Amino acid sequence: MTDSVTPTQKSPIARYLPLAAIVVGAGLAYYFFRDYLSFQALADNREALIAFRDANYVLMAVVFVVAYALIVAFSLPGATIATLTGGFLFATFPGALFNITGATLGATAIFLAAQTSFGAGLGARLEASEGMVKRVKDAIDENQWSALFLLRLVPAVPFFMANLIPAFLEVPLRRYVISTFFGIMPGAIVYTSVGAGLGEVFARGETPNLGIIFEPQVLLPILGLCALAALPILLKAIRGKKQL
Repeated sequence: MTDSVTPTQKSPIARYLPLAAIVVGAGLAYYFFRDYLSFQALADNREALIAFRDANYVLMAVVFVVAYALIVAFSLPGATIATLTGGFLFATFPGALFNITGATLGATAIFLAAQTSFGAGLGARLEASEGMVKRVKDAIDENQWSALFLLRLVPAVPFFMANLIPAFLEVPLRRYVISTFFGIMPGAIVYTSVGAGLGEVFARGETPNLGIIFEPQVLLPILGLCALAALPILLKAIRGKKQL
């Protein structure tokens, strides 16, 4: 009797194919397009980009969102430049909306690839584990919304890691997409607004201040949002201690 794959099971090749495609695509994209994902490339091509946008606004918006999604899905190092470009081409609004949409689509793609490949298996092993690992997973499971928003809001968490960690913790797709879209919104708006002012930066021959998100007037409101996201976790911990 020959072995067969049940409808609920996937062969190893089918299971790892999405992640393998992203890894290979990332390598190829980095090799061929790395010189185009830079501030200098944006500065050199700004007039051509503006001319194309003015002649084909809707097409430009669609192409931009798709390109942004691919940059995020392949984890290329040009996401910040893409965000600045969104602001430069489309202003803070709708540029921020285009940036957030592209980033969410790309993040969802890599989330699904990781979850399909090994996320479910790793999640099951974590669930069956004991000790500190199990307690940490249980704490995250009990506060998924708060944990997901904290991953997105805290500037110190790399975007790539924030895309992958939920895949290992069996986070539902709908919850992941919603928390990603709204969680990246504050940072996206900040960098999109920086991009909206690139015309003056180019005119002065300068480079944009990418560290603006760590300046007090920007960082403090974001930390306030982090505190709000963490509040349910804190309250639940306090209630748990009172019940002991």
